[in-house]
Amino acid sequence: MASSTVLIMSPAFLCGNNIRRFPSHAPNARTRLRPITAKIAEKTALQYRKLGDSGLQISEITIGTMTFGQQNTEKEAHEILSYSFDHGINILDTSEVYPVPVSKETQGRTDLYIGSWLKSQPRDKWLSERSSYIRDNAKVLRVDAANIRESVEKSLQRLSTDYIDLLQIHWPDRYVPLFGEFFYDYSKWRPSVPFLEHLRAFQELINEGKVRYIGVSNETSYGVMEFVHAAKIEGLPKIVSIQNNYSLLVRCRFEADLVEVCHPKNCNIGLLAYSPLAGGALSGKYLDLDSEAARKGRLNLFPGYMARYKDSHSREATVKYIEMARKHGLTPVQLALGFTRDRPFMTSSIIGATSLDQLKEDIDAFLTTERPLPPEVIADIETIFKRYKDPAIL
Repeated sequence: MASSTVLIMSPAFLCGNNIRRFPSHAPNARTRLRPITAKIAEKTALQYRKLGDSGLQISEITIGTMTFGQQNTEKEAHEILSYSFDHGINILDTSEVYPVPVSKETQGRTDLYIGSWLKSQPRDKWLSERSSYIRDNAKVLRVDAANIRESVEKSLQRLSTDYIDLLQIHWPDRYVPLFGEFFYDYSKWRPSVPFLEHLRAFQELINEGKVRYIGVSNETSYGVMEFVHAAKIEGLPKIVSIQNNYSLLVRCRFEADLVEVCHPKNCNIGLLAYSPLAGGALSGKYLDLDSEAARKGRLNLFPGYMARYKDSHSREATVKYIEMARKHGLTPVQLALGFTRDRPFMTSSIIGATSLDQLKEDIDAFLTTERPLPPEVIADIETIFKRYKDPAIL
């Protein structure tokens, strides 16, 4: 089991004289096929949305942190966090396994970088979300009560905080198809920790004041329904969030039936979408594999990492989306992030950046791209989707 942490800051902390600015780092690592004149609308304010049944109001952008401690130094991590929160973002996603790729030498370093930054911030002004993964005495990591407690207590220590606002299971204890595997493999079923054990362990941590809300990640409709049903029958905490992969290249898994399950009129589970840029692939930087941007990108730095965006039809589909973006005067980033931003079931999109330039481009895409995207843009997206569906399936 791995868990992920979200840190959420209240809008009050982000206003007035608290804004701090840092110098730009390296040039933007994203490239385009040729210069593009983006279609710029009047700059809008960042929006905030309620997360499921919780009392949390979170920004429509979440900052991902899995490069902190691997591709980013502690100083760079602090600059990225400060810029994000100074510009209205109030939710941060981390995990005890980070940074990635996972290694014994670096595991937990992301939490430590975040914890050192948080020491300069008022604790009552931000919220936290996390998941669990590494144990001292476990040969096989499971989402049982002992592992959940150990995960939370270690994370609290690394993050230098007393409680976590949103605790999510990083991926299910049972077998589910993930990371490019689309169909359920009947032969891979295995015994798993009961849903009730998860919830009772979470209840204990909530009662102790160490966790406020709970959620899931990389979950299926079956899993969400089981969690919701068990909570209702046994009077245990209800999950309020689901953190799943969603982008122009990965839509079917969520849109097929999770949309119905998570609907506010049904189970009311808020979606936190990770990889809205498909690991950077939708920026177009990997189309020229010999470019400096591609060579510095994590899909090339770490062989086999996110292979679903390289060893599939994703490249072909990405070319089509970029050509279409150009047709409408949009950058690839504006198209990809504008699409996830405007989905009616979206609570927040998780973006990661290894430089301030990347971060600024992503934030600007949310604030300056026409809201919502024009009907003709959506129509062209659907035309490409009908041809490629989910091209990241391996």
